[in-house]
Formats: sequence, C-alpha cells, structure tokens
Amino acid sequence: MKIVECIDVNKAYQQGQVTVQALKDVSLQIEKGEFLAVAGPSGSGKTTLLNMIGGLDRIDSGRIFVDREAFESMSQSQLANLRLHKIGFVFQAYNLIPVLSAIENVEYVMLLQGRPAHERREKARAILDDVGLEEKHNRRPAELSGGQQQRVAVARAIVSNPSIVLADEPTANLDSKTGQGLLEMMKQMNTEKQITFIFSTHDRMVMDYARRLVKLRDGRLVDDQVKNN
Repeated sequence: MKIVECIDVNKAYQQGQVTVQALKDVSLQIEKGEFLAVAGPSGSGKTTLLNMIGGLDRIDSGRIFVDREAFESMSQSQLANLRLHKIGFVFQAYNLIPVLSAIENVEYVMLLQGRPAHERREKARAILDDVGLEEKHNRRPAELSGGQQQRVAVARAIVSNPSIVLADEPTANLDSKTGQGLLEMMKQMNTEKQITFIFSTHDRMVMDYARRLVKLRDGRLVDDQVKNN
C-alpha cells in the first residue's frame, strides 16, 4: 500500500534577489513499511522534500498524498492534525523541551492528542525501555548524552504509532558507534512495528542501512534503487 505519493512536486525559495529552485518535478512513491533514505549533497533538496512530505511547508505545484490524503486540499489546522496523528519527526538537533524529563518529552505528543494521563505514562515508560533508556526516564535533556537525547527523540516520534517517521539527518551530531546503535534500533522497530522510516542524509552509514536509496541533485531525483540488505 502506498503511504506517500509525490507527483511532479516543485518548490522554490527566495534568497534575497535570487530564486532557488529547491525541488524540480520530483515524483516518488513510498510503500508502507519502507526503510528509505533520501541522499544528496547540501542544497540538493532532501530536507525540503522531507518538509513537504511532513506538511511543514507548502509546495508550489504538483501533488502530495500521505496515507491517501491530498495536502493541497487541507487547511493549516487539518495539516497540523495530520502531523499530530500520522507523522513522527526526528530532527538533527533533537528538539527536546529542556525543562521536561525524558518521559515528559515522550508524553508530550500524546498530551496534545488528548490521551489520558495513565495511558500516556504507561506508553512512554514502555517505549523508553524499548529504546534502551530504562534508567533515564526522569533525566532532563541536559543530563543525557547526544545519543541518549536522540533516542528520546525517536521514542517521542514513534510512541503514538504514526504511519510515518521522518528523520532529518538523525546521525549528524552523533559519533559512528552511537549512530550505528540508533540505526539498528530504528531498523528493528521498522521490522517489528512496520513503521515507515524516511531519512534525509549525506551519511554513508545511513545510506548503507537503508533498504531503498533515493538520490537528489540540484532539486531533481536522479537515482532510485532498492537494495537487497
């Protein structure tokens, strides 16, 4: 089943007097349960593509469907609701709330969803244990290593069982050993829970872990290969 469909997507940004064409006629279909990396050098359009799929920004032309819902017909509040319930985000800079503990950060999305307190706490505990943070539930972000913070971010992204997790350069601030551990964890969750993971990256290790590798250059899709790993 197609979980994401991009059809002739175009997006341009204004940088001073210059118009930068970030995406040029990008068409892409992603099936449910894929473990996919979008790769390319800086400025290739990979983060822009993730932002479009996540509904964080509007495309200029083309069409995007997520879970069979068309973005162009949605209001801002409808897009926000879709992001809240169907899309998990993992950012390069972790984006954890510094005054909240690990378990409170993970609970936050479920709080916005209106889930009862006992359910939020139970699910947050379980997912933090799943990502190897059994002893860190009550630590604030400043008391955690970079790898531990990114694990909290992954736990927060998947705790409400979204259809898709979008991970923008998730290993960029991690050493190779920590990054490998994070990727192993996400791959296991992809296999066990059938969560669709879409990465943007220029990290060779992420490309190697991905089962499908899509390459962008100057805003255009230039390669799309399914691997045997």
